[in-house]
Amino acid sequence: MDLIETVKAKAKANPVRVAFAEANDAKMVQAINEVVQGQYCEAVIVGHVAEVKKMCQEAQIDDSAWQYVDNTQEEYANKVLTAYLKLPNLVYGEKSLRRRMNDPLYFALMMEAIDEVDVTFAGITSATGDIIYAAQTIIGLESNLEVASSVGIAKLPNYTFADGGNLIAVGDCAVCPNPSASELASIAINTCETIRSVTGWEPKCAMLSYSTDSSASGELVEKVKTAVKLANERRPDLKIDGEFQLDAAIVPEVAKKKVKRESEVAGQANILIFPDLNAGNIGVKLIQNFGGADAYGPLLQGFKKICSDCSRSAPVSELVGNILFSIVRAGDLKNGAKK
Repeated sequence: MDLIETVKAKAKANPVRVAFAEANDAKMVQAINEVVQGQYCEAVIVGHVAEVKKMCQEAQIDDSAWQYVDNTQEEYANKVLTAYLKLPNLVYGEKSLRRRMNDPLYFALMMEAIDEVDVTFAGITSATGDIIYAAQTIIGLESNLEVASSVGIAKLPNYTFADGGNLIAVGDCAVCPNPSASELASIAINTCETIRSVTGWEPKCAMLSYSTDSSASGELVEKVKTAVKLANERRPDLKIDGEFQLDAAIVPEVAKKKVKRESEVAGQANILIFPDLNAGNIGVKLIQNFGGADAYGPLLQGFKKICSDCSRSAPVSELVGNILFSIVRAGDLKNGAKK
């Protein structure tokens, strides 16, 4: 069973309520239709009600199972606001929140904060930075994490990794520009949890550098080495190792030559953590353009609840995959598992 089929089975076993804040897009409508028809989630359309209904009618899509929420409807908006204002540590006051509730994204996130929905999905029209800012201020970060980040999963059609498959997880390639050593450790830990949730893999996380086990020196190398130490101290149960060059992380023969110690990660990593956003973004673009990789993500992580982003250029199949990953993560969260 391939990854998407595995995720579909997990999502179907534990469906959740997903708020779609940007359903007024033809690709998003098609993606919502697929996940609803597959019985993977309940779809809650927030805002743009008349526009979305018209799009469904024109595309001959049966939206009878979709729930529509008009964020300008005063009675329900007041209900959401009243419940939200009872939460602790709010960033905005009532007057500021009322203004922001005119934006379906903020309204959906407030619904999620009060458990009216389990996931907020957006990104087809909003920039990643806008979604992250809204999620940080409305949902907030997990108390034990220092920074929001992201992870993606790439499928390389012409490459086989040590586990015999062609999938690799990569992070952070979309959110945190220049993480400190402590923040980088948090990103590694959170990525391991996210990947275990959506794939069922045992995480083998390599923290990347231009150096392998002190083969080079410098400030950038020291940051990664410190991050590895901190990650291992915080979560000794996770397999997080480095600092590794890319080839030492994924090629067993290279790892044998370069890593002169025992390692459960070297040469067999299934998660790669880039040292900063420069390296991460460039790395992802390289494997997509030169390696022909299909990519799912970015999956946002580090928030108290599941908030999802997608690429504005994503095809319907990628949107469906991202929605399914979000459903599985939210299902795990509801069941008390870590994200």
